[in-house]
Amino acid sequence: MVSRTNKFRGRNRTHGRGKKAGRGAGKRGGRGNAGMNKHKVMHRLKYMPGHWGMHGFNRDPSLINVHITCNLQELISLSDGNKSIDLTKLGIDKLLGSGKIDVPLEVTVNFASKRAIQKVEEAGGSVILSDDDWDEDDWEEE
Repeated sequence: MVSRTNKFRGRNRTHGRGKKAGRGAGKRGGRGNAGMNKHKVMHRLKYMPGHWGMHGFNRDPSLINVHITCNLQELISLSDGNKSIDLTKLGIDKLLGSGKIDVPLEVTVNFASKRAIQKVEEAGGSVILSDDDWDEDDWEEE
């Protein structure tokens, strides 16, 4: 037994497909995100919350401090057997405290973490901060 549409197929101008079917994207309401601000707006609100618009904040680039860092475990290879090392001449801004150090070194650097200073002093060395005019407590975010 044939279906009702098969009876009409080829006998009128739509051939059993209805007015808009078979023309591309008619029945589904468009291609892609078509109609998201028109006839599909409720779908957007329900299933795509926060899809459009701005998200979060970007800091002003003048407020971002990017330091070129070095860990304690890299100091021995950088010192090449010397007892003192100047990290500022090597282009390193900050000394961080990751790793172990057993050799007493005199390290000159602009910034250093508290843990790095503590580990270098426990090994018998010292850290000289060459940029003393900068104080973390004085800096305020606007």
